[in-house]
Amino acid sequence: MWTTTARARALALALAVVLAVVTAEDIGRIKEDDPTGRLKVYVYELPLKYNKNIVAKDPRCLSHMFAVEIFMHRFLLSSAVRTLNPDEADWFYTPVYTTCDLTPWGHPLTTKSPRMMRSAIKFISKYWPYWNRTEGADHFFVTPHDFGACFWFQEAKAIERGVLPVLRRATLVQTFGQNNHACLQDGSITIPPYTPAHKMRARLVPPETPRSIFVYFRGLFYDTSNDPEGGYYARGARASVWENFKSNPMFDISTDHPPTYYEDMQRAVFCLCPLGWAPWSPRLVEAVVFGCIPVIIADDIVLPFSDAIPWDEIAVFVAEDDVPKLDTILTSIPTEVILRKQELLENPSMKQSMLFPQPAEPGDGFHQILNALARKLPHGKGVFLKPGQRVLNWTEGSPDDMKPW
Repeated sequence: MWTTTARARALALALAVVLAVVTAEDIGRIKEDDPTGRLKVYVYELPLKYNKNIVAKDPRCLSHMFAVEIFMHRFLLSSAVRTLNPDEADWFYTPVYTTCDLTPWGHPLTTKSPRMMRSAIKFISKYWPYWNRTEGADHFFVTPHDFGACFWFQEAKAIERGVLPVLRRATLVQTFGQNNHACLQDGSITIPPYTPAHKMRARLVPPETPRSIFVYFRGLFYDTSNDPEGGYYARGARASVWENFKSNPMFDISTDHPPTYYEDMQRAVFCLCPLGWAPWSPRLVEAVVFGCIPVIIADDIVLPFSDAIPWDEIAVFVAEDDVPKLDTILTSIPTEVILRKQELLENPSMKQSMLFPQPAEPGDGFHQILNALARKLPHGKGVFLKPGQRVLNWTEGSPDDMKPW
């Protein structure tokens, strides 16, 4: 086992040298389809209070990790899959920005999100016939909050609330994904959080830069403001990373966020991607884009576009209970396995699939969402309800959620 920084850097440098001899045939591919011609999407025209006016009021929405709901709307308005004839549509999209009403600290007002969504659905059900014939089963919504359409940032409360009842037949496009969880319903499409592509691309280092950092992480280990006792946040996984490896020279970990953060990730072999309040974080996107092998510490996580991206081949998975053995686990990975993962991460299509650039680019996250929707077609027989049939209960849910928006 390595015990010094010098030995860890020596291995990282050796990996960079050997990587050059890996053949192009070893490069892996994600599942790439062309959604054009395979589906048609109708975009509802809502009053501006549900979307554009909110952004105009608070432009911070355009750069936070939930901004996919905004950019997906903009993308669809000019996409080749958009149809202006709702009678020929395969899917219906409701552009409602439920995470754009922010507190002074930049956090979404989750108490308003359910009311806003219910209001938007009532609007489309009143002025168009398409929601009522399926109660949303051929509709999709982008709900990129911490726990998706449960609309809460702490897991226990999110589970208690559950998915907003009026969305239980719809397909949810969300960043949250965890197996057998109350906030991930069947048919959901898990996507990456929004990370500004232009900012990352502006900070790329030369490809020959050696990866001299063995393990890298910057972020919170304890969320003392929301979890004073320190045992609930990240289910203790981040605290365990800090307590076990804060003095380990192989681990470059800190709460500091240096101006060289993006460059540092490009100099690292492994980048830790532990859960926080939710299983995911933007670090996963950053690691893939910067070719740093993601070390995913989040039990039962459902990863973005898992039907298209070969996560088992590009990442390392460590159980939350095994965090104290993280050094042994990572130093035991054979060199050829590390090289294989690094080469797969160098595939441009791998990086592209995790981003939502403006303007959109072939194979990016927008197209991955469309491909996921296309793969769900044709709709099953149970999508269309019989005349007079109702499934959803509009009176179910928290009393606060029933208040007008």
